[in-house]
Amino acid sequence: MSCKEMSQVRHVGFLTLNNFSMIAFSNAIEILRMANYLLGQEVYQWSIITTDGAPVEASNGLSFLKTTTLDFARMPDMLLVCGGVDVQEAVNPAIIKLLTQASKHNIWLGSLCTGSYALAKAGVLDGYRCTIHWENMASLCEEFPYITFMEELFVIDRDRCTCAGGTAPLDLMLAFVFARFGKNLVAEISDQFMVVRARDSKDQQHIPVAARVGYSHKALVEVSALMEANTEEPLSLDELARLAGLSQRHLQRMFRHTLSMTPMHYYLNLRLRRARVLLLQTEMSIMSITVACGFQSSCHFSKSYRTLFGYSPSTERRQHQHAPALHSLASNTNKLNDYADTLVEA
Repeated sequence: MSCKEMSQVRHVGFLTLNNFSMIAFSNAIEILRMANYLLGQEVYQWSIITTDGAPVEASNGLSFLKTTTLDFARMPDMLLVCGGVDVQEAVNPAIIKLLTQASKHNIWLGSLCTGSYALAKAGVLDGYRCTIHWENMASLCEEFPYITFMEELFVIDRDRCTCAGGTAPLDLMLAFVFARFGKNLVAEISDQFMVVRARDSKDQQHIPVAARVGYSHKALVEVSALMEANTEEPLSLDELARLAGLSQRHLQRMFRHTLSMTPMHYYLNLRLRRARVLLLQTEMSIMSITVACGFQSSCHFSKSYRTLFGYSPSTERRQHQHAPALHSLASNTNKLNDYADTLVEA
């Protein structure tokens, strides 16, 4: 979907599942409320929806009295499934039927936190890219092979939008506000909520390696910890293998089999994402960031950064003035996969 199509969203329906995450729900709805407040008019509307119109409890035990059923004659512009804990138990045949019916209308379908599971179970995410909270990602990748799960905080793919939960719904909804009203209103809302930076679709969830690969992969977790502790002066493949008590061949095979990338590609990716945090959240010079993230030359750093993120570091810093980026990293990540192995030893 284009910014123009995103800007058409006026009415958002929140389909709340049993044990939905209150923090994810609140972060999403408060962006809409604040937009109305700052503009002095009701530019956004919202509805809290359940399958039977009766309130359901959030994971913290609270519920909302003002709930309704989904009116198929007057559909919202976007329907967001609000998930939380024990989402598999919360997704029942009534939820599946509702989402299947909703998918036949020309509306956005999306999710907060684990709500992506409901969309996946209903079959309305097949062929799409999406995201979900990192605790659920590994199991869902196996269960739903026709869906591409991304590690980003939120993903917008055509008429589907999903986010990881927690505070990520705040960033997702700011992207929709940006599409309709521009960066000035996004900046005002961010100031009201004391948000330092509106994160975009290039920001990834921090997924602990142990959670991603399983706690039985102790050697891989140990090597990853070594990498994170040595970003300014990166360790060589030989040093990583020696410190972990492994052969280089075994280390290479372990990363390729478990993470589908070489150790050096993983290391480079880690350093570049660390650089992006410093670039967007500090006043450090680009040269200082280059050194802090273990790059021996600004040229090497800039080329690597552009390959992954699509912009040079200087362009990224200059253009990222509260304006959420709405494009995907998929193609850039594929480029980096081919490029990383030739850079690591530098």
